[in-house]
Amino acid sequence: MEKQRIFIDDILSNENMNRAYKQVIKNKGAAGIDGMECNDLFSHLKVNGHQLRESIRNQSYKPMPVKRVEIPKDNGSKRKLGIPTVTDRMIQQAAAQVLTPIYERKFHTNSYGFRPGKSAQQAVLKAAEYMNEGYNWVVDIDLEKFFDTVEHDKMISILNKEIKDGKTLSLIRKFLASGVMVGEQMEETEIGTPQGNLC
Repeated sequence: MEKQRIFIDDILSNENMNRAYKQVIKNKGAAGIDGMECNDLFSHLKVNGHQLRESIRNQSYKPMPVKRVEIPKDNGSKRKLGIPTVTDRMIQQAAAQVLTPIYERKFHTNSYGFRPGKSAQQAVLKAAEYMNEGYNWVVDIDLEKFFDTVEHDKMISILNKEIKDGKTLSLIRKFLASGVMVGEQMEETEIGTPQGNLC
């Protein structure tokens, strides 16, 4: 299969970045380690937007570490989430908007988790349909700590099969390796991708 002709300028186009900005504002969300809130993003971009795009284009952009937050789970354990800065969220959103159509077509029709236009309600309806067809077995599979064990090189290798642009791959790798702030302590991320990130 021919690699997709995705370039960093597809991600950085005015239309795509505007869509990403609007989505980040709509989603709201907590501030990252820089303390910038979503409602501060517009004024930040007004002053720094051109420089931000140029730093991504010339590969000098360095994403900030995500802020570690632990959310209690029903079983008493905690789920570790990573909260990127608002600026990094916008860039990740812009990349996701360009990359999602490429990878979306590779997923199975009946895969419902974390996909655009798919929902838990649709999954329940599909399960009911299978039950009406006479299927009566259910298999529950959960990959324990999956996000914590994603190998960066393997992920980039998979992405490299479809994406032609080295700058786009480099940007994704930078997000994967941007690190995590746990309190005042910075931890490197040589493996895994924080839940809460788009990359």
